[in-house]
Amino acid sequence: MADFFEALNQEHIDFIKRQPMFFVATAAADGRINLSPKGDDTFRVINQNRCAFLNLSGSGNETDAHLKRDGRITIMFNSFDKKPLILRLYGRGSCAVHGSPVFEESKTLFPDIPGARQIMFIDVESVQTSCGFAVPEMELVRQRPVLRRYAEAKGQEALVEGWRTKNVKSIDGFDTVLGEAMK
Repeated sequence: MADFFEALNQEHIDFIKRQPMFFVATAAADGRINLSPKGDDTFRVINQNRCAFLNLSGSGNETDAHLKRDGRITIMFNSFDKKPLILRLYGRGSCAVHGSPVFEESKTLFPDIPGARQIMFIDVESVQTSCGFAVPEMELVRQRPVLRRYAEAKGQEALVEGWRTKNVKSIDGFDTVLGEAMK
């Protein structure tokens, strides 16, 4: 059964801290719906109604474009261990791009991960828990080191150039906040 809450409680926060990955879903009124898996140590609960995640360099920038265009965001965590649970955060999001005052002020919330492109903030409007009985039980082997190695090998200057050429528009052609910041 699903239960709704107006804010995160300590049990929710503890559950989030134990999860090695989460999923981000965003959409605009038109275009594709985006759903992205995220890992590494990139999610933080700031308070009961505000969270953030570190967005790393990648192939696209859909979350940024959708938040700029619409603002809605859903974050989902699910347990893959013996005790099943799914936890969703529904809210509104915003983006702070690398080098901006908000990014620089907030980056200390996270470990220094090469390729950090943005910090996405979520103002949580509601929290939902549900059983997760159909989610498989699995074991984490490790976080993949590939993206970190890629970012380290490229270097910051090449990463920024990649953002400029590949991350200023979504796959549907929507502008990103990152694109505005790079003008």
